[in-house]
Amino acid sequence: MPKLPIGRDLPRGNVFRMILITGATGTIGSHLVRLLASRGEPFRAMSRTGGDVQADFDDPASLKRAVSGVDAVFLLTAPSSPSARHDLALLNAAKSAGVSRVVKLSAIGSGEKFGDEVVGAWHLAAEEAVRDSGMAWTVLRPSSFASNFLRFAGAITAGELIPNLTGSGRQGIVDPRDVAAAAAEALINPIHSGQTYTLTGPELLGVPDQADVLSRVLDRPIRTVDLSRDTVREQLLKSGMDSVAADAVVIGSTWAREGHSAVLTDDVAHLLGRPAGSFASWAHDHRAAFRL
Repeated sequence: MPKLPIGRDLPRGNVFRMILITGATGTIGSHLVRLLASRGEPFRAMSRTGGDVQADFDDPASLKRAVSGVDAVFLLTAPSSPSARHDLALLNAAKSAGVSRVVKLSAIGSGEKFGDEVVGAWHLAAEEAVRDSGMAWTVLRPSSFASNFLRFAGAITAGELIPNLTGSGRQGIVDPRDVAAAAAEALINPIHSGQTYTLTGPELLGVPDQADVLSRVLDRPIRTVDLSRDTVREQLLKSGMDSVAADAVVIGSTWAREGHSAVLTDDVAHLLGRPAGSFASWAHDHRAAFRL
């Protein structure tokens, strides 16, 4: 990845643009970094531990440095406990610095109600702040990532059962590489301003379906076990997750279990001009991660 000094804007025709990537070392951010680098786009990768610019969402001075000279921001936050606080901190810094464009990574179903519960309330609060920011904006709402199955790699190689939090609920599992490509397009092309895109893969799959696909790719059986809502919460708390975050996971998984996440769109194809990648394709490309 090319290292760019703070505040350096590289020309692209008659346009000068600098993109700030938050969450640059995560699943989507790392793919986005590689995409922008391959296209020769000027960008700055933000990380708490280094990268092109070291910054922390809880340190206003560092955020001010991060957005200096920036035209567009890819906004991805992942606090340990669900909160829009980090999004708001970055947005405030960006507005003060004159940033003109923001692309927010949210999640499918944010703000939807079922019963007495709300899915992704913190994402919705951040989305509303983005839309009210005065900057040109695009919101991306991806479905469940194919790469979430990597968390089970150790269990799969050990021949253990894979926990299924969503029962028979199916989702439009999306390749994170497509999400990153959609983010790059939204950052670069102003035609996507004012749009909210729901990003899904090409087919609806449940956890057992994904296990079957990966079983065929690896040529060995992978089995799942259905976990109740109470069991999920108990195990999350035992793992050290705080109660607010655990409740958010339980709400989201229950929402999917009840079929509310069984959504397919053509937004990936609209943004990228090609079909969305399948879970089978992702599994084939990442099969080494699940090998014994």
